[in-house]
This record gives sequence, C-alpha cells and structure tokens, in this order.
Amino acid sequence: MIAIVSFSALVGLLVGSFLNVVAARLPKGMSLVTPGSHCPGCGIEVRPQDNIPVLSWLLLGRRCRGCRQPISARYPLVEAGTAALLGAAAAVHVDDTPQLVLGAVLALFLVPMALIDADHRIIPNKLTAPAAVVAIALGLALDPAGEPERLIAGLAAGGLFLLAALARPGGMGMGDVKLAGVLGLFLGGAVAVALMTALVLGTLVGAIVIARVGAEAGRKTAVPFGPFLAVGGVVAVLVGDPLISAYLGTFA
Repeated sequence: MIAIVSFSALVGLLVGSFLNVVAARLPKGMSLVTPGSHCPGCGIEVRPQDNIPVLSWLLLGRRCRGCRQPISARYPLVEAGTAALLGAAAAVHVDDTPQLVLGAVLALFLVPMALIDADHRIIPNKLTAPAAVVAIALGLALDPAGEPERLIAGLAAGGLFLLAALARPGGMGMGDVKLAGVLGLFLGGAVAVALMTALVLGTLVGAIVIARVGAEAGRKTAVPFGPFLAVGGVVAVLVGDPLISAYLGTFA
C-alpha cells in the first residue's frame, strides 16, 4: 500500500506541473507543448533544474532566476495538491483498481477545470469532451459490469443540471451541466454525493457573499460553480460510497 500511495503521489506531483500549463494556456488557445515553460516576466525559458515540482520554487526563493520576479505560490500548491489527491485516492481504493484509476483520472481533469473556471468563468469543451470519452473507455475496460450505472448517473446528473440551467438562464452555465455529466460517468451513483456537496458549498459561499455586500449586490455577484463541483467530485472519490452506504443503512 505504501508503495502504491507513494507512486501515485509522485505521479500527481509530476502531472500537477503540466496541469498548471493546461490551466494557463488552454483558455488562451495556446499550445500545451510549445513554447516550453518560461518566465512570464522576462520570457526566459525555465531550465530543467529549475522546473522540479515544488522543490525548485523553494530553492529559487520563490523568484525567477533571471529577473527575480516573484513566482506565484499557485504553481507549487497545484503540484502538491495534485500529489495529495492522487495519493489519497490510492490510499482509499488500494484494493479496487477500477475505482482507483477512475478516481485518479477524474481528479486530474478536475484540477484544471476548477482553475480555469475560477479564472475565466468557463469550463472548456476541450476538457469536458475528452473527460467523458476517457471515463467511458476506462469504465468499459476496467469495470464493464458497472458501466450501465455510470452512464445512467452521467445522464441523470447532466439532465438535472440542464433543467436547472433552462429554468434559470444565466444562473447555471452549460459548462457546469457538462461537468455534472462527466462526474456521473466517472462516479456512478456516488455522483449524488458530489452534487450535494457542490450545492451545499455553493449555498454557503453565496450566503457569505450576500452577508458581506448585501442582498442586492450579492445576487448580482457571479460566483463560478465549477470549483464547487470539483470539490464535490473529490469528496465523492474519497468517501462517496461510504456516505451512500451510511445513508441507506440509516434511512432505507
């Protein structure tokens, strides 16, 4: 178990560096491959020894080696956070390969989706479409018996959010609708935990915004919902099935 968790965390650390690139470049229509990583201040390409996740940021004193411009803490936080997500998924699902792979891959998609939505108020089709395809492909390859449930969950979650978007135009974006469907394709029945978590978080944040700026201004304040769905997805990956079992055991 220690080996699997450590390996998963290492993969997350390395892939997290690439996810920073995805979040920064994809909304701008830039290539994810070229040019190589470079300082946004002076434009100097980052040396390989200065591109080690988390460690290089610390050794460089959080500044570019060339121009000494500060490097945002977001980069190492995303790298470390992705490592933690994959390590946690491995620890929880170490004896269930399909759940481990589906959960880890979902987490890798959720990170850039949440960052992009927070920055630009969009969830790109270039992420949701591949995520849906990958979810179905992995489900069929690793757990074909469970694929009907995941397909139904994807349709139900996406359909529910589509109704909400149609009922209140401007309140729920189509990117949120697609992301809800993707969550269902990865999580199956546990998508209920993801959606409930997202709705609770969204309600709490909305209440905080209204409390700070007032009801009228608060209602006009746009708060991206994608990050809440991403957090809900992570919660469902880690504790979704136990929560559903506990609920059914108590109320069913």
